[in-house]
Amino acid sequence: MAYPSKLLNENETVELDLRPHWWFLVPRMSVLILVVLVGIYAATTDASWFKGLSGIGVLVVLVWFGLRYAGWMSTNFVVTSDRVIYRSGVLSKRGIEVPLDRINTVVFHQGPFERIIGAGDLEIESAGQNPARFTDIRKPSIVQAEIYRQSEANENRKFDRVGANLEGAVGGGRGLSVAEQLEKLEGLRDRGSITEEQYEAQKAQLLGS
Repeated sequence: MAYPSKLLNENETVELDLRPHWWFLVPRMSVLILVVLVGIYAATTDASWFKGLSGIGVLVVLVWFGLRYAGWMSTNFVVTSDRVIYRSGVLSKRGIEVPLDRINTVVFHQGPFERIIGAGDLEIESAGQNPARFTDIRKPSIVQAEIYRQSEANENRKFDRVGANLEGAVGGGRGLSVAEQLEKLEGLRDRGSITEEQYEAQKAQLLGS
């Protein structure tokens, strides 16, 4: 199931929407295949108790595998233009969201066999939070690169908005005195729209004009 577009923010786009790697299903699928083979063998015997027992076993393991498959279908690892999102669960839901502008480091882990099948784990360290670890990620090195790419693009958009705010403060205040323009700049700084360094640089430019 794709990540619902109604849960996206305005102007937010989905760049990656991944389900867990197929290895997520392999352990229970292997047990299911084994039990089915035993059931096929039981069907060729005359022991009715063996047939009944194997039939119950197939049914139980089939339900067990079905729950795993439903979990696979309902799990999304999503990279958007603003966030990294993880959602899982069929009846009850579990979700984690990490804003791109708070991500410090993205680390992936792959063993030799995982490198062959293209699976691995991903660990995201973000400001003010414990590292979030995600398992059975498809092609984790590519996902890592995409997260960094989107983080950089998100940062560039942030600087563009800051530049627009600065331009609006100065350009929109051309009929104002220097003191009034400085007051508008102070408001941008106090709201967190610009940094202290940007405020000082623009202030110096206004005082020098």
